Amino acid sequence: MPELRHRFGPKLVGHALPLLLAVAFLLPAWWVLVLSLRTPGLPPSLNIPWWPTSPAFDNYRQLFDLVPMARQAGNSLLVVGIAVPLTIVTASWAGYAMANLTARRRRRFVLGTVFLMLVPITALWLTRFILFRHLGLMNTLGALIVPAIGGTNPFYVLLFYWTFRRIPRETFEAARLDGAGHWRVWSALAMPLARPTIVTVAVLAFSFYWSDLISPLLYLRSQGNYTLPVGLSSLQQMDVTDAPLIMAGVVVILVPVIGAFLMAHRYFWPDEMLLKPLNLKRPAGVESADPS
Repeated sequence: MPELRHRFGPKLVGHALPLLLAVAFLLPAWWVLVLSLRTPGLPPSLNIPWWPTSPAFDNYRQLFDLVPMARQAGNSLLVVGIAVPLTIVTASWAGYAMANLTARRRRRFVLGTVFLMLVPITALWLTRFILFRHLGLMNTLGALIVPAIGGTNPFYVLLFYWTFRRIPRETFEAARLDGAGHWRVWSALAMPLARPTIVTVAVLAFSFYWSDLISPLLYLRSQGNYTLPVGLSSLQQMDVTDAPLIMAGVVVILVPVIGAFLMAHRYFWPDEMLLKPLNLKRPAGVESADPS
């Protein structure tokens, strides 16, 4: 018994902590689901419910009858389906370009990217509003997608930069000696090695565009172009006391985000090739990589 305790004790402790953290994060989502199955018209519960006593699954049908959520879900899916891949491409381009600069220029671009992260999003609202109006993008879903051209968030660019910097420079240099250009190196070599970062950025961008409420309110005018967060806000304005219907709307928005994370979580761990140098010989005539 002492031997078994010594062997499996650390493993149990190592698995118990992540399990407790997962339960702590999932409990609020479970409570929202339970609250969404209460009888419509009831005010918020004073106690924390653990299990639905008499589930009212009709809340979800009624939800789609009150608000055009099917149309809004389609708009959200369209925005996400275009903006997320575009974000991955543009952010990875910027990260790859920064990783291949000289040390001096690389430091400047990294500092500039960090500075952009400090700019509050509220400072961009008026500028984007004027720009979208001149481009004719107002009241179109294109206004929600255009930020993806710039990588959506400077943090995504830094994620790709850090990933590409961890790949040994000899790998890129060997590919260029074989005649591969930057496009070929990026698509056939850099991106396959950056798979965990691609999945991470995809999930973060999906969560951002799927749950974005401010941008549709700023740039959209017609109800036919509204996305799911605007539909949930409209539902809350109809009857703020009908907690079960509001919670049902929260579940509709929350489930895709949780599903995306659960499907992608196994890719979050970095590839072994990014954790230790590749077992490659330096090509003849190629100097050692800049350690900075």
